[in-house]
Amino acid sequence: MAKRDYYEVLGVQRTASEAELKTAYRKLAMKFHPDRNPGDSECEIHFKEVNEAYEVLKDGDKRAAYDRFGHAAFEQGGAGGPGFGADFATTFADIFDDFFGMGRGRGRGTGRERGADLRYNMEITLEDAYHGKVAPVHIPTSVTCEVCSGTGAKAGTKPKTCTTCGGHGKIRHAQGFFTLERTCPACHGRGQVIDDPCPACAGAGRVTRERTLSVNIPPGVEDGTRIRLAGEGEAGVRGGPAGDLYIFLSIGPNAFFQRDGADLHCRVPISMVTAALGGDFEVPTIDGGKTKVKVPDGTQSGRRFRLTSKGMPVLRSKQMGDMYVQVVVETPQNLTKRQRELLAEFDKLSSTQTHPESSGFFGKVKEFFGNKAGSP
Repeated sequence: MAKRDYYEVLGVQRTASEAELKTAYRKLAMKFHPDRNPGDSECEIHFKEVNEAYEVLKDGDKRAAYDRFGHAAFEQGGAGGPGFGADFATTFADIFDDFFGMGRGRGRGTGRERGADLRYNMEITLEDAYHGKVAPVHIPTSVTCEVCSGTGAKAGTKPKTCTTCGGHGKIRHAQGFFTLERTCPACHGRGQVIDDPCPACAGAGRVTRERTLSVNIPPGVEDGTRIRLAGEGEAGVRGGPAGDLYIFLSIGPNAFFQRDGADLHCRVPISMVTAALGGDFEVPTIDGGKTKVKVPDGTQSGRRFRLTSKGMPVLRSKQMGDMYVQVVVETPQNLTKRQRELLAEFDKLSSTQTHPESSGFFGKVKEFFGNKAGSP
């Protein structure tokens, strides 16, 4: 079967530019690729045809010969017939990346690697979380070597381009329709080698030092809040960008308050007399002050009182949470004989109105057992 015109195969004009040829080739190669069309012999034929056409037309000399003599230019041992050499492997690697969405860069390696991110755990008090603070942290980390300025090379020298990979950091070789790629063993993927390393950092371009940083903790932070300090992590290898530092906050327990979001809760014991007759008491507030809570007469144990805007600040907001005070009526202990007599006398004088809840409860209990006794 006669070969089709290469320009027709790629679907371009004879005046097409190199960019237009490459675009057309990529589109068709992806369309007819055997992995996309398993078992389709016709697509396999088209795929080979497209590769053959592009192999010729992408080369200026081959294209000129084809434009003048057509397919005859490459028959009977004509100069430079189409094949699948190293150039095709490189081109097909581009198609492979597009096909599988890998998007790998093909620039030369710089030898510079980004430094690692660091984590620092910091415990603060609830008061610190309320007010906010600037806290110092001491972190042992890698910093740029001052002797070689991060290059890793001895003073007066500089890294050289790796001759094994040509500075790309990776080595490729074709195997059939695919190109295999691996990290260059000579430069370990950096694209550069150092013949005379810096004695201070042994060629790494960084050394370990303890750094002191100031961390700004805003008011209203919660337990588990993460603060990011960009560029404060480990220094990059051979002048590469530094990583980030992440401060993870934990808030220690408080002797008086329990936190629920922006609200604070506390439990305050009061005497039986205060609960019965009413009164007031003072409680501390998280801002370091104190406030008065009024207790009406007849207050029951477990009652909560809400103090508006006495809680925690809401992070990056002007809003404030509330404070809830729960009273717990304390039963007196270690009574004297006279105190017992007075309580016994009070009990005799009590009525259902004095203890409505307990009277109602025991009334229902009596009624329940009464019905039980009267049932057949």
